[in-house]
Amino acid sequence: MAVVGWLQYLLFFVFYLAIFLASGWALVDALRRPAGAFVAQGKKTKAFWGTILGIAVVVAFIATPFPGGINVGGIFNLLALAAAVAALVYLFDVRPAIAVYRRPGGGSSRW
Repeated sequence: MAVVGWLQYLLFFVFYLAIFLASGWALVDALRRPAGAFVAQGKKTKAFWGTILGIAVVVAFIATPFPGGINVGGIFNLLALAAAVAALVYLFDVRPAIAVYRRPGGGSSRW
């Protein structure tokens, strides 16, 4: 039974770590894009996405059950799912729409 519990813990850790990393990636990407790109493509503003994704990163960090640490559980687990949704919406809807825009002086690199 202890092995099953350890595997469950490991799966939860990997799941919430993935949410944290996706939220962080989305936040960094959003902050690197020019503000005009969001409005030009009919998406919410850069400030909106920066705020939503910043909150998502914090919530995902708190919800991640660290080894030997305290698992806050409860509402933060539910909020971490909302953080995942926010990150996925940005990464699969907003990011492709604004990908053609680069910051001034951004060079030839796509990233």
